[in-house]
Amino acid sequence: MEEKLKELLPDDTLKMWYALTAETDRLYDVDRTWNKGFGSWEIEYKYRRGGKTLCTFYAKKDTANLLITYGKTEREKFEEIRSSVSESIQAIYDETTTYHDGKWLWIPIDERLKISDIMNMLKIKRRPNRK
Repeated sequence: MEEKLKELLPDDTLKMWYALTAETDRLYDVDRTWNKGFGSWEIEYKYRRGGKTLCTFYAKKDTANLLITYGKTEREKFEEIRSSVSESIQAIYDETTTYHDGKWLWIPIDERLKISDIMNMLKIKRRPNRK
């Protein structure tokens, strides 16, 4: 799957994908699975532990996104840290529809993304279990 990923993504997006996954790997001891994507997404790379998904990376030609889902408690926690994340993340959060099962935050992976923003958002889902 990694070869396919390299074929799909431009260098700057691939670099950010690797930076995000490396930092997630550093902080979290979770299961990682590569799968075929759904719809137009060609690749899915999921972080899970104990039956719960931490986050999922998706890739297709020239594009990658990170999916983080928040339930009610996590949305409340986000509001507490809101001012500590970039305006672009706040805008994604605000523009995302809240469904009965929560918010599905589709975050574009590109050079404007701050790794610290994503790690702060993942810490809402689960505390890091690596030091």
